[in-house]
Amino acid sequence: MPTLVAPIEPLKQSAEQNRTSRWLLPVIVLVALALRLAVIPFDSFENLMDADHIHAWEQGNVAQALLAGQGFGSPFMSAQPSAIMPPVYPLIVAAFFHFFGIHTALSIAAIHAFDCLINALACIPLFLLARRSFSPRVALWAAWAWAFSPYGIYFSAAWAWSTHLLLLCLLWLLYLAQDMERSPRLGLWAGFGLLAGFTALTEPSIVVVIPFLLAFAAWRLARAGHRWLLPGVVASLVLAATISPWLIRNAMVFHRFIPIRDSLGLELWMGNNGHNLRWTSDDLHPLHDATELAAYNAGELAYMHHKAQQAETYIKAHPGQYAWMCARRAVYLWTAYWSFDPSYLALEPTDPENIPFATCLTVLGLVGLLLTLRRKPFEAIRYGGVMFLFPLVYYFTHPEPYHLRPLDPLVVMFSCYAILSLRQPAREAVRLAPAPEAIAAQEA
Repeated sequence: MPTLVAPIEPLKQSAEQNRTSRWLLPVIVLVALALRLAVIPFDSFENLMDADHIHAWEQGNVAQALLAGQGFGSPFMSAQPSAIMPPVYPLIVAAFFHFFGIHTALSIAAIHAFDCLINALACIPLFLLARRSFSPRVALWAAWAWAFSPYGIYFSAAWAWSTHLLLLCLLWLLYLAQDMERSPRLGLWAGFGLLAGFTALTEPSIVVVIPFLLAFAAWRLARAGHRWLLPGVVASLVLAATISPWLIRNAMVFHRFIPIRDSLGLELWMGNNGHNLRWTSDDLHPLHDATELAAYNAGELAYMHHKAQQAETYIKAHPGQYAWMCARRAVYLWTAYWSFDPSYLALEPTDPENIPFATCLTVLGLVGLLLTLRRKPFEAIRYGGVMFLFPLVYYFTHPEPYHLRPLDPLVVMFSCYAILSLRQPAREAVRLAPAPEAIAAQEA
């Protein structure tokens, strides 16, 4: 009965790998956390205690307004109410300020430590995704690679923003989406809607990804002959219920519908105003330009509308330049290359070192995605759709170095899959190659 014996060894290997991952995964998370915490004192801790950085830290400004009883106030240190920042991360910062003091050394350190923890915990869903999509070996490689990722370490320790929470939520959304493609359980789809709503209130740029994941899961359910309409409706209703308190608040404060945040006009103008030395015009931002701040203080909605009009006027007058800038922004996000102009490099001196790393990581990730498309097309479509859709808004407005960071774990995962996939044929060729002694004997 040879056919009954053959599957036993893979089952033993799988059980052994599962046992190994149970104790190794917590170790990976702890290593990732230790590396991130160790970097905090070298840069970000001192920066956020500096007066200029406090002034420019929009999340902290909104948190300070919350504790002052002003509600969700302006991130530009203005007394007026605002819908620029979505609510989740300012509330988290406000909680740390409440317990440890507003802009104290202890509160800033605690916020950075929280971001490092969130970023390190991403090893868990990344491992689970890679194990389910590929293999336990790829999963361990991906988890370790994320633990030592330079981007994961630096940005979590140096950038107190919602990026890290968005990154973690996106990985769990993908994990739930995998289950949804196989099961019409209403509780599962409702959980996805709840997490999707929370993530949208953390960073609205994720909104473009959520309909894609829902539609893809519903299509796969329908393809398998399962019900899909009711689960889709349930997920959508829970999502709507989750974000509705914020939408109602905005409608009551501003007397109009605002889709989570109202700063699109400013973001569009910051990247499309004729200044292209960098990918954005920080010196023209209300936080750094007194004239712009005075215009903003006359009314947030009117200011955003005016900025949108200015950007649209420029784009219509320079369509070719706008298309070229969109292409440059896409290249920048995936390769870190913007320019080698000396004036630019004086502002961004680390670009020459960062460009080769970012480009190689992107190329490896693309190779892994293409290999996945050939071997597991549905996995490639799901991940590829997210990686294509998420950064689109930044191509058309303006990018920042941290905008692509929520996709970094996926790029790392596909890079690990590419390396392991390409290594296997090479190792097999070496194993099957005849020994030198055999070649010599054959020639004799």
